Amino acid sequence: VQLVESGGGLVQAGGSQRLSCAASGSAYRSACVGWFRQAPGREREAVAAISTGGGRTYYVDSVKGRFTISEDNTEDTVDLVMTSLKPEDAAMYYCAWSLWTCATVDMLNLRANHYTSWGQGTQVTVS
Repeated sequence: VQLVESGGGLVQAGGSQRLSCAASGSAYRSACVGWFRQAPGREREAVAAISTGGGRTYYVDSVKGRFTISEDNTEDTVDLVMTSLKPEDAAMYYCAWSLWTCATVDMLNLRANHYTSWGQGTQVTVS
């Protein structure tokens, strides 16, 4: 599966931004898709995940209430809408797809090792 992220850029603190992840083929049917981020000098960390096909969503505590992950069936993308952005949200954001469906244990869906395909990333800068 090939994943392509888009929507990154510069945004002011307190502002909003939408990231999109497009996948090749029909990869989003009953899939587990996640968004991760990595800031310079820091480890890659999970942001959110979704079980596509109308399933559940999962978020790390630091973004709950501010970020929303969703699937856009018209555009065939998985989007991450980020609001109330903070300087600490600045990072390279990566989309990830799992060969497996989302796990029944929520936290497993927020681990990088659950995912088997990764996009190249899109940079989000918060001023």
